[in-house]
Amino acid sequence: MATGRGRALRLYGNCQTPPGDAAAPHGAGEVGPAAAAVATPRPGGPRNRSRSLAARPGEHFETVNAGIRSLYLAPSMKPKSRLCIESMPSEMLLKIFSYLDAVSLLCVGCVNKHFYHLANDNGIWLKIYSSCFRPKKTIWKMKSEQTETASLDCTALYDRKPGYWKKEYIFKQIAAVKTRVTRLVKPVDPYTGLPCKNKEAMKASGLSWIIVLKDKNGKEHVMEKANLSFKDTSVTILWYSTNWPCLDNLTTLKLFGVVPLLPDQSRDLSKNGPRRRSLIAEYHLANLTESSVALGADKLVQLFSLNPGLLVGLWKEKNEIAFVMMSLHYHQLLERSTLGSSTVQYALPPHKPVLDDVDPEYGLHDYNLHLDMHSGSCTYLCGTFKNLFCRKGDIANGYLRLTAVSLKDNTKHLPLTGTLGLSWETDAFKGNVKDCYVMDVTLLDETGKPFWCFSAPVHMELSSKASSLYDYMGHIYTTDYADSEGKVCVELVWLEETKEYFIVNLVLYISTKKVNNWYGTNY
Repeated sequence: MATGRGRALRLYGNCQTPPGDAAAPHGAGEVGPAAAAVATPRPGGPRNRSRSLAARPGEHFETVNAGIRSLYLAPSMKPKSRLCIESMPSEMLLKIFSYLDAVSLLCVGCVNKHFYHLANDNGIWLKIYSSCFRPKKTIWKMKSEQTETASLDCTALYDRKPGYWKKEYIFKQIAAVKTRVTRLVKPVDPYTGLPCKNKEAMKASGLSWIIVLKDKNGKEHVMEKANLSFKDTSVTILWYSTNWPCLDNLTTLKLFGVVPLLPDQSRDLSKNGPRRRSLIAEYHLANLTESSVALGADKLVQLFSLNPGLLVGLWKEKNEIAFVMMSLHYHQLLERSTLGSSTVQYALPPHKPVLDDVDPEYGLHDYNLHLDMHSGSCTYLCGTFKNLFCRKGDIANGYLRLTAVSLKDNTKHLPLTGTLGLSWETDAFKGNVKDCYVMDVTLLDETGKPFWCFSAPVHMELSSKASSLYDYMGHIYTTDYADSEGKVCVELVWLEETKEYFIVNLVLYISTKKVNNWYGTNY
């Protein structure tokens, strides 16, 4: 054995190949790549070889030793492949899993079936459940192991199906968040008829919103990075990225509300834990520029709108997505963002009309309107209009006419703060599209309940008719919005001297079908 090793060292020192290596079987006498590189003769003979070895002696002997081991080790003695964590005994894996928190344990259960069954162990989850929900009793002092053994009831462990305490823990955590959110949304603002602490309730639930773009091949692209802007009655969400998929290949866009499965996860900025999706809206992006409404443009982007509340900004030169903006009204937003599923939207409970045979004009009066006009961080108008009504003779073409601001009553004409424009931004650019803004309408019935609510981007158009008002001399602009429940018509006058807009006419048209369904009438 010693003679063989010495002979091999001499052969490697002289840069020669041991005889018989060419005929050695694969795996038994095979020289590694590093050893083969050292054993290759170089021009200049042994003298050059000695100089190179003198420069790197450590590397030479390490390579020689590696070559010798590969030559003379038997196949059974060679190092085997590395051990995988899945090949560990179940008892050892359970011990490792017992040190994980609830969020990490749920993530581990998604690796494979074996990990899923181990991660459902009742002993681990009962320990987590007890530490959160069971009161701590300190009657006498015990060692840590004895305390842990005493706290885990054997009946609770063995008489339950696997995963029982996991479900109990999750249900309790969800119920705790629901109780906290319900407490926040109880106080109602008398002006808007909406919860006063909507923003705080959304943060307490860990709610966020994502969009999922689907292309023609069925591949989904998830966009999560977003900027939020909270207003009195709505939240505006802006998604921007440098990795948008090609617009020509996209078919649909889905908006989801996303909440963490466990409340502790909402504090984790990585957001890699389990979450629940609730479908809010779905839009078709095929032929976007033809099927949508063009709101306006600036030097860089062009804006297109899709009901309800979706705004897509396209780069002018490339005709590709620059950003996506969404306006969501607070009314029933928490329910729509949390109670739906990933495929089915949350269905609002049907409204039960309260009949009133005494009032001959039941459902035609005592409406209150709260109107917001804003753009990102800028608010142009925030006003409330009370006691709106409609006479039976004013019902025409299936609509009730509610006048909030009249041309004839100049005492109710309202100025707007600042120049109207819709602000946008991406990673590299910012801009403002003039004559565009977001309109939030909250119409309350006579009992103060939200009757018609929406938040949508709109634009102004220059009217062809001249101003007939003696108090204002300037161009007239109009803003129109319409959906299945009603219409909004706004007239504004631009005063060049003071550089401001004045609302001189604001009229709402409510569908008689909606009024009849709400009040049980027959107009």
